[in-house]
Amino acid sequence: MRHVEVAQACPATRISAVVEPSEVRRAALAALGLNAVATLDAVPTETRAAIVATPTQDHHVSALACLDRGWPVIVEKPTAATLDQAREVVLRAAQKGVPLFTGHHRRCHPFSRATRDALTQLGDLVGVQGLWSLRKHDTYYDADWRRQPGAGPLLTNLTHEIDLLCFFLGEIDEVTALSSNSRRGLAIEDTAALAFRFGDGALGSFLISDAGASPWSFEAASAENPAIAASHQDYIRFVGTAGALEFPSLTFWGRSGPGEIEWSKPLIATPGPHFDKVDPVLKQIGHFAAVVAGGDNDLLCSGEDGMKALEITLAAALSAKEHRPVRAGEVPGDYTGV
Repeated sequence: MRHVEVAQACPATRISAVVEPSEVRRAALAALGLNAVATLDAVPTETRAAIVATPTQDHHVSALACLDRGWPVIVEKPTAATLDQAREVVLRAAQKGVPLFTGHHRRCHPFSRATRDALTQLGDLVGVQGLWSLRKHDTYYDADWRRQPGAGPLLTNLTHEIDLLCFFLGEIDEVTALSSNSRRGLAIEDTAALAFRFGDGALGSFLISDAGASPWSFEAASAENPAIAASHQDYIRFVGTAGALEFPSLTFWGRSGPGEIEWSKPLIATPGPHFDKVDPVLKQIGHFAAVVAGGDNDLLCSGEDGMKALEITLAAALSAKEHRPVRAGEVPGDYTGV
């Protein structure tokens, strides 16, 4: 429904149909004034593009069906349930010559693009440290599927962070992960600690938990999600040979004087610029509409980039399971993370 909302709000888009197999749900959508249909075959011929916002298991089949109709597609993250499925979707888009994107909408915040530019001030990147910890309410786990393997923060929340890190810093070559379920005692993990090696040799670490209460997360920092309390606290820090950067405030720590930057000389903090708050999902569909109209875009997450984020997310799950580092290219094509 978030995609329906922004498609109605975006002046460059109009909803031709919402495909919904449930008769009861179709009736509810029709009551909202939407053209709710049961299958893709019932979609009006004037349709020019599609957004796949179905359960993950369906991403592969629905994305292929849309691409085969010649429609540019945004498929919600992850691109598919497995790497083999994601590769097939990416290949089909290339064969059809049709744009394909993965719905990693965080890229569409103005501070995300600005961060990628600001990182050039840091000299050679040494490393990055991130902390995402939001305590989900106890009743969140009343639903049985949320207690089943695959529903923990590794596969549910980490993929957003992986895509952002790759958007900022380039490809991740290797990941090592530890996981724990000791705080909630469920079959799924509630906390994971990860170490990354990037392609240029920089290193990274990330702690992710849905059991620990903290003000540090993307959602709390950005106030993006009205259901999650805002803190406006930075949750990622980048360190380079010439300074450091906090995200998403873009506070820059740099030299205080001439000569070598070293530990006896204080660093000076420069606050980041002000950014107007935007709806990143609305921005995403606006960029998508521009591409459908024939334009170019280097901000949206391509299908290939979405597949890479899926690969490293699955690599983290595999590393935690097998207690070993996992390199890109080592994840089995049919592995689902559970």
